[in-house]
Amino acid sequence: MRTLVLSDMHVGSAMRADLLRRPELREPLLRAVADVDRVVLLGDVIELRHGPARSALSVARPFFEDLGRVLAGRELVLVAGNHDHALIDPWLAVRAELAQDSPLGLEQLLEPQEVSPIVTRLAEWAAPARMRVAYPGLWLRPDVYSMHGHYLDCHLTVPTIERLSVGAMARLLGRPADAFDSVSDYEAVTAPLYAWRHALARDTVTGNALNGVGTVKAWRALGGAPRRDGHQRTDSSRRAALLARLRREAIVRGFPVAVAALNRAGLGPLRAEVSLGELRRAGLRAMGEVAQRLGLADSYVVFGHTHRSGPLPGDDLREWHRPPAVPGGTPGARLVNCGSWTFDSIFLGDTAGDNPYWPGTVAMVDDSGPPTLARLLQDRTRAELSARASRETLTPRPA
Repeated sequence: MRTLVLSDMHVGSAMRADLLRRPELREPLLRAVADVDRVVLLGDVIELRHGPARSALSVARPFFEDLGRVLAGRELVLVAGNHDHALIDPWLAVRAELAQDSPLGLEQLLEPQEVSPIVTRLAEWAAPARMRVAYPGLWLRPDVYSMHGHYLDCHLTVPTIERLSVGAMARLLGRPADAFDSVSDYEAVTAPLYAWRHALARDTVTGNALNGVGTVKAWRALGGAPRRDGHQRTDSSRRAALLARLRREAIVRGFPVAVAALNRAGLGPLRAEVSLGELRRAGLRAMGEVAQRLGLADSYVVFGHTHRSGPLPGDDLREWHRPPAVPGGTPGARLVNCGSWTFDSIFLGDTAGDNPYWPGTVAMVDDSGPPTLARLLQDRTRAELSARASRETLTPRPA
């Protein structure tokens, strides 16, 4: 069986950063889907944090109808992430009300009508493909496990809003992340936060703090990515730029102090470095920690969430495959990230090249051999991808 895995589509983004809303950018994916036996949508499929679900669903319908048409008679598996955790919330709520013989495992396979009305509607749109739901992930074969990857926020050392939120929840509940050893542990500190954010977006469009624009500005201020500003400035714009630079310098100077305070408050361990290299390393360390604690050592673990695909040519494979903790011990999971399908302008240059954040990557999993990555939009230019995107697009989600 050949499986195609893609993640982080964020279809229905209020920022119009979701590329799969555009038929011309769906086409390369649909061509690839025609040659596989199964498709896995690995979380953050629908953007449910930006506003009412009806808005995102109206954008998502053509994508699901096209995908179902091309995948007719074959399997489509939907996995919830942190931005669309509301898809699985109704099932989790019902499950919590009933006596259970066992805790949540690594793979719950469900029929759409068991899960939620929204998922049932998605399955109807995707017919004649056969949709199932998996949570928090699923085994693609005995040595390949796939999950969205949002649990890594519990171990991340980059102080993102998501990381600080789960750190505060863990402290409030008295469930430190360094003691986690089950899916239930991760759900206990993450699910309440996701439910709160979804409740805020249920009836109105959310603001910059929740939809990502605020984080983009903070990231730029801290020097996490270069600014793209080539136009000629007037005197007033120069004054504004000077004030902005002074504010950025104040933020940069105060950032290590703030991180130290967060660590003293018990929300760490956090680091003050926010470079792209540290963002990659921190995400991989955190995902490796999740895999270790969930008993996935020595398996391939395909995930998304960070929007950084890999490993790619030139990557240090030691970052993606942990060696044994002790000589002769079991090595860590072999990590594979299938990237995103969103236009994250903060990370992108003018051409794809080897840019690991360039959208349009999928993972292919066959009956044997390691998962491989296919970059389906590598021939597109930045201008083509940004044709309908807002000037302020979704933040990168290291969290």
